[in-house]
Amino acid sequence: MNKEFVIIGASGHAKVVIEIIEEAGGFVKEVIDSNPSIKELMSYPVTQQQQSDLSVVIAIGNNTVRKKIAEVSNSSFGTVAHPKANLSKRCTIAEGTVVMAGVTVNADTSIGKHCIINTNASVDHDCKIADFVHISPNASLAGNVTIGEGSHIGIGSVVIQGITIGKWATIGAGAVIIGDVPDNAVVVGIPGKIIKYNKV
Repeated sequence: MNKEFVIIGASGHAKVVIEIIEEAGGFVKEVIDSNPSIKELMSYPVTQQQQSDLSVVIAIGNNTVRKKIAEVSNSSFGTVAHPKANLSKRCTIAEGTVVMAGVTVNADTSIGKHCIINTNASVDHDCKIADFVHISPNASLAGNVTIGEGSHIGIGSVVIQGITIGKWATIGAGAVIIGDVPDNAVVVGIPGKIIKYNKV
């Protein structure tokens, strides 16, 4: 892990990212936020303009906003993993992704750019997680699950083995997914059922 970071975003998610960096022995050089009324976050001064040429972490929970910022940024991006995450030496994690405490990622799983793998999430072997995905706290993916770009897997949800979830889908809290999910679908319940589609 890089030692010094610039954080984009000054909300609750940024607080968690900052503490991960601190726990891993790193340093936060700057916190950037577009809201001029935010002056400080966890004793770090907040500014509206990036000054340092350091690795950036976009600490914003909204997947769409993270993608928009990443696409216009000229910065290099860092990857941040909590020292108490259990990461297989055979998994791959791309730039900009944040892995939180208690996470397990097993062998031959690939995680894309600017993802959030949140507290105590479990991602089993051979999963393929595309860019800008958020796997919420205590969500569990069995082996060989594929998650498309920008999808949000809700807190405490369960996805059985071999399932494909499309792009920009939303899996509700506590849902149990036993069948493939198309792009943009919003799925809730046990077993999961589509209730609507996200607007593209």
